[in-house]
Amino acid sequence: MEYLLDSFPVPVCNNIRIARCRLINSEDYRGYIASKKLYFYGVRIHLLSTKEGIPVEWVFIPGSSHDVSGLNLLPLNLPPGSEIYADKAFNDYEMEDQLAELEKISLEIIRKKKSKREDSKWVHYIKQTSRHFIETVFSRITRKFPKNIHAVTFQGFLLKVSSFIFAYTLESSFL
Repeated sequence: MEYLLDSFPVPVCNNIRIARCRLINSEDYRGYIASKKLYFYGVRIHLLSTKEGIPVEWVFIPGSSHDVSGLNLLPLNLPPGSEIYADKAFNDYEMEDQLAELEKISLEIIRKKKSKREDSKWVHYIKQTSRHFIETVFSRITRKFPKNIHAVTFQGFLLKVSSFIFAYTLESSFL
């Protein structure tokens, strides 16, 4: 019962068109992807998947929101004894302790270098290698997206993105 947790951005429009965007009109949706050193205007999807890559839960948050806020919004309807592997951005000791105590769910977060709860080198290696597959899941989901997702309303945009994730879930369940 191992699960992978991470987030990925879905831009609503190109940066040059932000002033003319009709779907959303808020600075909350202007986000930054540190790994690509890229700004975007849209939503961030927090996805919880099985170790095999089948999405279980996902939630949409504004692009500027931090990953911990997305973790707090996920319902986490998982069986007791589950392990969730996540990256450094999900480092929240309170949430980690609450999940372990109340839900019996182990939140295995890759620790930052001078962390209060440091991991040994072999534990860090296991966490690092266990969570790498989530990036492959993201690329497979975004491969389903068209070049531009046309929608008239923001709810329609989120519905279309959800349908692409659901289509990937069905496809990966039967393989």
